[in-house]
Amino acid sequence: MPATLPDTPAVEAAIIDFTNAYRGRQKLGTLKANPALTKAARAYAAYLARTGQFSHTADGRQAGDRIASAGYQWCQNGENLAMHLDSRGFEARALAEKSVEGWINSPPHRANLVAPAMTDIGVGVARAPDKDPKFISVQLFARPQSLQMEFQISNSTQESVSYSFGGEAHEIKPRYAVTHTSCNPGEISFDSFGSGLWPKALSMRYEARDGLVYRLEPDDAGGVRVAVAPLERVR
Repeated sequence: MPATLPDTPAVEAAIIDFTNAYRGRQKLGTLKANPALTKAARAYAAYLARTGQFSHTADGRQAGDRIASAGYQWCQNGENLAMHLDSRGFEARALAEKSVEGWINSPPHRANLVAPAMTDIGVGVARAPDKDPKFISVQLFARPQSLQMEFQISNSTQESVSYSFGGEAHEIKPRYAVTHTSCNPGEISFDSFGSGLWPKALSMRYEARDGLVYRLEPDDAGGVRVAVAPLERVR
């Protein structure tokens, strides 16, 4: 009985379906198939299949380099690879399911699957030369440069203010302004103000938005308030 050979575009589509289904179970947004990412993924899958190599840098480049060469300007990207071999061959959805299940069960690959900021996806599948059916799957994730945001925090009080954004702690001194450029949406948390052993606690949280300035000002009670206004950019 001849081995079953899947239609590779059907495998690619099914990988996207299984990926979005998994993201949905994690309460994450759906990824949209992108032509440039698809082009890059297919080209790299074909390269790996042709050369017999299997790594993220087999062609001497990183995933981001291949994505940019395909015409996609990114601010965040990720790549998953899978290889499957079976003398019986594969049905299209079964091969796709094996690939996605393997990624889910591998923490570094799962991190790409559930990266919350990603918006776009591209998948390429290619058959590698072998006496038995062997297939390479390449999955690319990206968020476009156009979604990168810039915002500013300025401090017009007489005290230093501690805050956090993107999992990192910061301190802004009096009369200073800090501009953040980030690909990842996230929350700004203003945590405390004042120096010395006994800073005063703050509990103010804002979703970071592109093009805004979060201005720290003294309030009438001796504390700190935040005024949000459009960021003036130099054109």
